[in-house]
Amino acid sequence: MTIFPPDPDLEALRLELARLRAARGWSYDELAARSGLARRTLIEIEQGRTIGTLKTWHALAHALSTPLDELFATLCNGHEPPEKADG
Repeated sequence: MTIFPPDPDLEALRLELARLRAARGWSYDELAARSGLARRTLIEIEQGRTIGTLKTWHALAHALSTPLDELFATLCNGHEPPEKADG
């Protein structure tokens, strides 16, 4: 039997991006300049039209000085994140 993980909360992820950008007082143009991404890409992510690639989120995390794991933790809103394996 296959057990599927819960759906990620993509809405929470895009809202976290918007919150982090707003907390810094940055426009889309400012975040685009700092991340190397297109302004249109940022708008489409924040408005939920696209998810973006892992490379995109990596660039955003660096531009926002936010650890990628903290940014992606919002994907588990509404359910428990997976536990770390002992090792």
